[in-house]
Amino acid sequence: MPQQQSHLRVVAEPDFTRVEFAEKHVIDEIVIRQIGQELTKIVDAAPKPRLVVSFRGVEHLSSAALGTLLTVMNRIRAKDGQLRLCDISPQILQIFEITKLNKVLRIEKDLDAAKASLGASA
Repeated sequence: MPQQQSHLRVVAEPDFTRVEFAEKHVIDEIVIRQIGQELTKIVDAAPKPRLVVSFRGVEHLSSAALGTLLTVMNRIRAKDGQLRLCDISPQILQIFEITKLNKVLRIEKDLDAAKASLGASA
């Protein structure tokens, strides 16, 4: 069975895992499901996951992608881990604000701010 193409770039940093989207448009249902599976594997592999998801370069995001992020956040919280989102463009940030997910998900300006916030409690 051929290996499916990853839709994420994953970088293991010393204190956390950084994830970036390989796609500009995170809107396809199948792609979002695969992203969810990839994120779940990362979370399940760590005893206390610390994940920073960068949206650098993402231009479009579907509501299904938001649902996937909430599912991942709940898995991380269940393991007493931390999730940070960063590098979100103004138009994507507006989606988080309209859906009020900016109140539920921890959003930081950039990677440095996200890294710094991991030291603080959620």
